Amino acid sequence: MCVGLVLSLLLGSAAAGEGATAGALIGFDLNRLNASGLQGPPAGLRALDYEFCIPDGPEYRAAVAAIDPSARFHPGSRGRIGCTSGQILVLGNTHQDRFREILHALAGLPYVARIDEAMFE
Repeated sequence: MCVGLVLSLLLGSAAAGEGATAGALIGFDLNRLNASGLQGPPAGLRALDYEFCIPDGPEYRAAVAAIDPSARFHPGSRGRIGCTSGQILVLGNTHQDRFREILHALAGLPYVARIDEAMFE
């Protein structure tokens, strides 16, 4: 119940504010995504993968996981975003319900400096 309350507060404040601060931390244009969180030509729609860094610690992972069901944690990996020692790389994607609210809630966390599009090779 406590996790649900925290998630509701975070998502509610992100949706209400869609503030310049949280939006400025998201390094890609959300307008290029359709309502399902997909982008590209009709015959080749795909999700947008994103990455960000959080401090290393179970409480940070739990907070992110409560907000973003797509979050995958990669300790020891820097990612293109350049996580430092003491941080964990987090990967997620936009093919999920309320992806805009989720991204704004993640960007509203005080320890998330930016969220960038993940480019896989």
